[in-house]
Amino acid sequence: MLISFQSIEHLIESHGQNSIELEPYAIHLWGIELDGSPQCVEQCVGWLDDVERQRAARFVREDIRQHYVLAHGGLRTLLGRYLRVRPDEVTLDRRATGKPFLTEKQPGRSGITFNLSHAHGRALIAVSRAQEVGVDLECVRSGVEVATLAERYFTRSEHATIMQCREGHRATKFFRYWVAKEALLKAEGIGLQGLSDCEILFETEEVEADVRTRLGPRFQNPLQVYLLSCGQGWEAAVAAQRVDALKPCGPEQP
Repeated sequence: MLISFQSIEHLIESHGQNSIELEPYAIHLWGIELDGSPQCVEQCVGWLDDVERQRAARFVREDIRQHYVLAHGGLRTLLGRYLRVRPDEVTLDRRATGKPFLTEKQPGRSGITFNLSHAHGRALIAVSRAQEVGVDLECVRSGVEVATLAERYFTRSEHATIMQCREGHRATKFFRYWVAKEALLKAEGIGLQGLSDCEILFETEEVEADVRTRLGPRFQNPLQVYLLSCGQGWEAAVAAQRVDALKPCGPEQP
């Protein structure tokens, strides 16, 4: 499943376009390059709620603050098209774990769920209906202490598989496990304490490989997870209870 990434500027310009239809148990996937101009950042800030603005203000680095603002502005742009409202009319609340969701009073809500991940200037958004969805996106970074983190947070079999890789490939394998596990955690709505409570088994080394899971007692629902191709140096995954269709979306879609 190849995900293309469109400019946030292009996405913001589309917020007044036709609404988007979404079938139950389908998942739409949107990739965004967070390369907005100061005017685009200002527009997105105007769409955020107080919780989002306060969180953005806490970032010390300006580039991270802008990426946060653009990612959440892009999310509101897309949700507005699904809900047939303006981006600033999208009303969100947060669960105890911090996962946002559409409030009951949101017009057009109709069971729509979503999840956002953003990292190193890119964002990935999953939108579904009638079920929770989780998505994670990571840039593969060689400076990460792969062996230490895998031993601490992953299962024994996952740690062993990573350490069996050639040293130059360990970071890629680590992040492939990480995005699959994180997508599962976000779909279930639990925090990072659940990392060792889900075990990932890749059928092959390919991104298109089937992924099997063994979920522990922290997970209340059976979940499916799929790897996503986002280009060289990136790893991503999406998870949900039921997936009737996965649809990459972009400038020409839907």
